[in-house]
Amino acid sequence: MVFWLAAITSFGIVYAAVPFMKKIAIRYGVVDRPGARKIHSLPVPLLGGTAIYVGTIVSLWLFTGVHDLTEAIAIGGLLIVAIGLLDDITKSRGIDFPVWPRIIVYTTAAIVPVVLDIRVLGLTNPGPGGMFIFPYWLSGVATVLWIFAMINMVNFIDGVDGLAAGVCMISSLTLFVAAFVKGNMDTAVLALIVFGACAAFLTYNFYPARIFMGDAGAAFLGYTLAVIAVQGTFKGTTFITTFIPFLALGVPIMDTLVVMMRRAMEGRELHKADKLHTHHVLMRWGLTQIQTVSFMYLLAIVFSLLSIVLLLAAG
Repeated sequence: MVFWLAAITSFGIVYAAVPFMKKIAIRYGVVDRPGARKIHSLPVPLLGGTAIYVGTIVSLWLFTGVHDLTEAIAIGGLLIVAIGLLDDITKSRGIDFPVWPRIIVYTTAAIVPVVLDIRVLGLTNPGPGGMFIFPYWLSGVATVLWIFAMINMVNFIDGVDGLAAGVCMISSLTLFVAAFVKGNMDTAVLALIVFGACAAFLTYNFYPARIFMGDAGAAFLGYTLAVIAVQGTFKGTTFITTFIPFLALGVPIMDTLVVMMRRAMEGRELHKADKLHTHHVLMRWGLTQIQTVSFMYLLAIVFSLLSIVLLLAAG
């Protein structure tokens, strides 16, 4: 019951906080305005990510107390939400936010879990020899790269109403199963808290969206899911189960890899935003927003089921 109470609590907090954040966004003009890369025709309030952060942190504190995982999500998440809000506010004023401040902050946030000893420790040898422990530097670098990548990957898919929230909801439920099976109970609670937060936000964000989570929300969800994967599945994993988080987060990973390959083939700058993402392609093929999001949800479910099958097979 504790797991689902945590999910219900985060759902309730986010559901109550979103209208408040929406009013603030409208009052101060923090809105996502239509543009060449946008698919909406009217300004949409931002700041939804703040509600997701507050709901996640408060629920995590209530149900697991203060410990390394809570501190990692609270501190690293605060850094990400702060730079994301600055990015969102700047863009709402029609000014492009430079990439370097985000890179610095994302990297700093990714280091926070490592400092708190939330990191990839090594690989368990299924045969004789026990566990191969990574050198500390390799463990730290691998963890930072994974978290930094997931922050950006989830942010990249936040381009259609309800897409990022729905995909993260499916991924968090999958990571809950993995953490629960491995006995990482605090991590399992966090995964369900994220599930509840995403579900609540989705009630406002599904087409037609009444609010966006913005870079602050998408980057925070990417960060949190990455930390859950490290603590719940990567930390002391076998070679086979290494693939579980990659499958659980398969949609943002697949989308990013495809986009990066297409940008490289076309000679584009890898960090420049464009309309090469999977959701953009599907809509160019004639799918509506709801059809596009539904297809991506189905793809996320397939990846998640494969992840769970692999978890049980390795079991």
